[in-house]
Amino acid sequence: MSQLAEPLALRSGQVLPNRIAKAAMEEFLAVDGQLPGPELVTLYRRWGGGGAGLLITGHVMVDERALADPSDVVLADRTPLEPFRRWAAAATAVGARAWMQINHPGRVVYADMPGLAWSASDIPVSIGRLSRFFAQPTAMTPEQIDEVVNRFARTAQRAVEAGFDGVEIHAAHGYLISQFLSPLTNRRTDRWGGDLANRARLLIDVVTEVRRRLPGGAAVAVKLNTADFQRGGFAQDDARQVVGMLADTGVDLVELSGGSVESLATNGYPADGHTLAREAYFLDAAATIIPQAPVPVMLTGGVRRRAVAERVRAQGAAVVGVATALALDPELPQRWLRGEEAAVAVPGPRWKNKHLASAATQAVVHCRLRQVGRGSADPGRADPVVSLIQEQLQRRRSLRRYRRWLAEPVSVRT
Repeated sequence: MSQLAEPLALRSGQVLPNRIAKAAMEEFLAVDGQLPGPELVTLYRRWGGGGAGLLITGHVMVDERALADPSDVVLADRTPLEPFRRWAAAATAVGARAWMQINHPGRVVYADMPGLAWSASDIPVSIGRLSRFFAQPTAMTPEQIDEVVNRFARTAQRAVEAGFDGVEIHAAHGYLISQFLSPLTNRRTDRWGGDLANRARLLIDVVTEVRRRLPGGAAVAVKLNTADFQRGGFAQDDARQVVGMLADTGVDLVELSGGSVESLATNGYPADGHTLAREAYFLDAAATIIPQAPVPVMLTGGVRRRAVAERVRAQGAAVVGVATALALDPELPQRWLRGEEAAVAVPGPRWKNKHLASAATQAVVHCRLRQVGRGSADPGRADPVVSLIQEQLQRRRSLRRYRRWLAEPVSVRT
């Protein structure tokens, strides 16, 4: 049996059918009310039949006042559950496990968005001339930190109630929990700042409370950076220690990735000059973490070929996360499990401005996701420039809709 085809029994008692996971991607497919609509249901039905043993959703926000994008899905205390039940049912119809990734953006909120921009400290996003597009964050109070812990736990409860097999807590990519973990964005002098144990307190509290509120058979996972790939930021040794801390919280799996909006490591453009591999970007960075990890580790980033997926497994990762490649070929895991040497080439321009190049590549991926969500079997290739323009137009429409919705009284919204 191929290493990719082996089942994996988790601490919660849940069993993954195989070792290939569809990792989270921003899907930008929320409909009115920031709910999952028909396109997400169709998309996950396709992925659910594509062979991956685990599907992790794109991030779902725990606070309707704090979105990274106006097309993000929200699952808060009063959100209607029926659309989420349809989403979970579609994902799990053929036997795959489905986990909802839950997230709070913290300071990664655009300046034109209504609502909140909270962070560990009041340090804004710094990406040169593009910094002005992001909101100025405010440092959170202890009461606001407690509120966020409760929101993560409540969203996790409701996700499982809707039929998801578990949740993944997003603590990577420069979002809120990652902002607390990094010394670059956490300058606090209270019990949430200073040494690593204090900077990890929010993450540990969130995981502990989520695990406490969920039934025993539900899975709890964490997505964590191997490193921020910024000088002076969260580093590999920090990640190794945090994985050790998580072992005592009842976590089932830790997914390792890397980077942030300031260091586009997930697109191969780290800000600290670190050279990433062309494939399986973070495998080298994880080499000192995986052997010592007391919990199963999933590695994501730049996996597009079966041989690379097999190498990730051979080097100790329990699960191989595949993201962009599954947007382009939803049946890729099925082909790998049949033994095919299938590969996917990820399209994207080679522009000098790395942030624009990354945005264009992601726009192509999002275009593909929308097409698959609308039922297209073979959408073909999309032009990066056209896709980027279309995405900006779509964002304007979504922002108008989100502003109207957020301004409504809660009694009307629910």
